[in-house]
Amino acid sequence: MTPPDQPAQPAPDADGAHERVHRSTGAMVGGAVMLALAGWITVDAVLRGEGRTPWLVLAGALLAVPLIVAFTFRPAVWADGRRLRIRNPFRTIVLPWSTVADVRAGYSSEVFTEGGDKYQLWSIPVSLRQRKQAARRQARAGSGGPRGRAQDHTRHHDSRPGTAPADQAVAELREMAERLGSAPQAQGEVRVRWAYEVLAPAAAGAVLLAVLLAVLLATG
Repeated sequence: MTPPDQPAQPAPDADGAHERVHRSTGAMVGGAVMLALAGWITVDAVLRGEGRTPWLVLAGALLAVPLIVAFTFRPAVWADGRRLRIRNPFRTIVLPWSTVADVRAGYSSEVFTEGGDKYQLWSIPVSLRQRKQAARRQARAGSGGPRGRAQDHTRHHDSRPGTAPADQAVAELREMAERLGSAPQAQGEVRVRWAYEVLAPAAAGAVLLAVLLAVLLATG
């Protein structure tokens, strides 16, 4: 499982409020490796492949590359004084804080709206291993001794000791929702936009690959 994202340094948004950005560094590194592998396979097939092989590989790349980008580079969460903006693999959801009922992290990170809808936060993956590590650090901190003193240094940098990074990020978002839900600038409606820039090329690649495979099977 990829490690949870680390919040980037806050940047001022259009209203002068600080914007927090959550992304998964592990997912982006994995995506870069997969894209490099896909590129190498595609170039090799085009240069050395025979018959329909180059076309099959190109169609497969047209299908695979948008999906790799969608699941690795695309997911992100932005939070500022007005709204929570979630960019998942195939959708972008804009939630003014007044529409957010809760933010939770169970086996995945999720946000719930006042209308009862649920959206997953793909860029804040939950790691059970990191939760166990955080619990062990908290236990050592409470036991005193040299290990406890070493943990004090960590506490100086972590406002929520004994909390995994994903759980800390979710707690920060929940606190923002509770604090900003009634703010005048945080009112509005939920907006959902499909990522056609991902879906269109992936669908084209799937159709092209299906046609090529059908022709290949028909001609034997």
